[in-house]
Amino acid sequence: MHAPVKIRIATRRSQLALTQTRWVASELRRFFPGLEVEEIHVVTEGDRVTDKPLYQIGGKGLFVSEVEAYVARGEAELAVHSLKDVPGDVDPAPGLGLLCFPKREDPHDVLLTRDGEELMDLRAGARVGTTSLRRVTQLRAHRPDLAFDTLRGNVETRLRRLDEGDFDAIVLAAAGLRRLGLLEGRKHVVMPAELCLPAVGQGTLALEGRLDDAALAELLAPLEDPDTRVVTEAERAFLRTLEGSCRVPIAGHARLSEGGQLSMVGLVGDGEGERTLRASSDVWTKSRDREGRIEEARALGRAVAQELVDAGARELMRQAEAATFRREKTGN
Repeated sequence: MHAPVKIRIATRRSQLALTQTRWVASELRRFFPGLEVEEIHVVTEGDRVTDKPLYQIGGKGLFVSEVEAYVARGEAELAVHSLKDVPGDVDPAPGLGLLCFPKREDPHDVLLTRDGEELMDLRAGARVGTTSLRRVTQLRAHRPDLAFDTLRGNVETRLRRLDEGDFDAIVLAAAGLRRLGLLEGRKHVVMPAELCLPAVGQGTLALEGRLDDAALAELLAPLEDPDTRVVTEAERAFLRTLEGSCRVPIAGHARLSEGGQLSMVGLVGDGEGERTLRASSDVWTKSRDREGRIEEARALGRAVAQELVDAGARELMRQAEAATFRREKTGN
């Protein structure tokens, strides 16, 4: 089997999505000189509706399903997603799979202010912009006196609103800022996982295509990062086991040491910052083959999720969903 001479890649057309897609295209051409790449630009529902939180219009999957559909219909061979936008509790369309996880970028969140303050230095009542229930829940637990408001739009729009004074601080993913080259020269604080545990899959790209496309598999093989695959499989098994919705604050982060120790931390919150459950575990990986390592990772993710369930996560998740629905109804 020989790799194809041309590939069509479906992508959202935001600057970040295009930057990520063009990085993938560049890497593919590095390994397969002469490869022709055509971009298929898709405007998703998540891109069209920018004045409401994602959980009010259907969740993060809105950024994925319409891009995925191009591959399902045969109008593109590959789709490039930010993995944190790919629902963990929903399988890809029939016949499709997440074929490749390139090396992960920084998975942490970043606090950006005009003067470089840290979270604990912000004035009481400071307005903090974020789209994420996960971030609000964790940060409010540390600073219940801050005012958290919805901030939608592309990365450039969010930064502009900070610069114009609409917010005292905003919280964004480090990965997107680094890929766009927007952290250099801008005052920021990278928040440790102990302060704000990242979203499942944050910092990772997911390359989706047909499971039976052997030529595509050959093309993507050089981009696959085995360690990223392991930690990502742990995080997604954690999320799938919890069965949480986009209306529930859930965080999960796995790390793999050079010596082979795989550690996982998971969190579920009430959405108000008043109560969170956190669980963690680690294992020494023993398998030497790819599938064995993946199953070890998934087992760890499931174990951490089950520890949260045993501690009352299901009830806390019901409370979080109810609180989110109340906010939607009242507009608060």
